[in-house]
Amino acid sequence: MSQAAPLTFTVPGEVRGKGRPRIVKIGGFARLAADKKTASYEGLIALAAERALGGRPMLDGPLALHITVRMCPAASASKKATAAMLAGEIAPTKKPDLDNVIKAVLDGCNAVAFRDDVLVTQISAAKVYSTVPGIDVSISSAFPPIASAAAAA
Repeated sequence: MSQAAPLTFTVPGEVRGKGRPRIVKIGGFARLAADKKTASYEGLIALAAERALGGRPMLDGPLALHITVRMCPAASASKKATAAMLAGEIAPTKKPDLDNVIKAVLDGCNAVAFRDDVLVTQISAAKVYSTVPGIDVSISSAFPPIASAAAAA
């Protein structure tokens, strides 16, 4: 893969993690399916990724994914606590779980930004407080690869 510019996009609004699959009956058979809110949120992620691609082909080769999850402080937080949260002095330890947000982003980008999430070989993610909620996503080539501790020894 050539060193193309990273694909960056923002998913606006309140952040959702991937929900647990539900059992649904289709034609008399039980199947597992994503709940409607998860499917809708993954569709929003896919739309943001598709717009960011702007007609370019999907990304290919080993990929690195960086996600920043922006969450608003609770309305009940004091002004002092809110200021500390927005200054990065207090980390968000509230739902949604970061791993579930990563899963939602990967599934939303599947077959849109890249052919399959098997291509993602590196992930970095963080939750931060912000006055505007949303997810910032950057997908780029994973080359040069990050040197592992075993390779450095």
